[in-house]
Amino acid sequence: MDWLDLLQWPAFAVTVAAGWLVASDTRHWRLVGFALFLVSNALWVAWGWHDAAWALVALQCFLVITNLRGVADNRGDEEAPDDA
Repeated sequence: MDWLDLLQWPAFAVTVAAGWLVASDTRHWRLVGFALFLVSNALWVAWGWHDAAWALVALQCFLVITNLRGVADNRGDEEAPDDA
């Protein structure tokens, strides 16, 4: 088995952790969640490219844009409470 075949499992775990963190009430943890989503996007692209899953690769490329927007929106969210 090629090691890239196994890449889907860390990608899965990072995606789940990111989803949990972006729901946080704390800005810091939301930002960590969006950063993890960006890591998961890269992992999914690597796996999808290796397996020729082109729709998955395209989806992840567009999701990068939404995750960057999440980072930007949370960095500029000065009125939101921060429990950090």
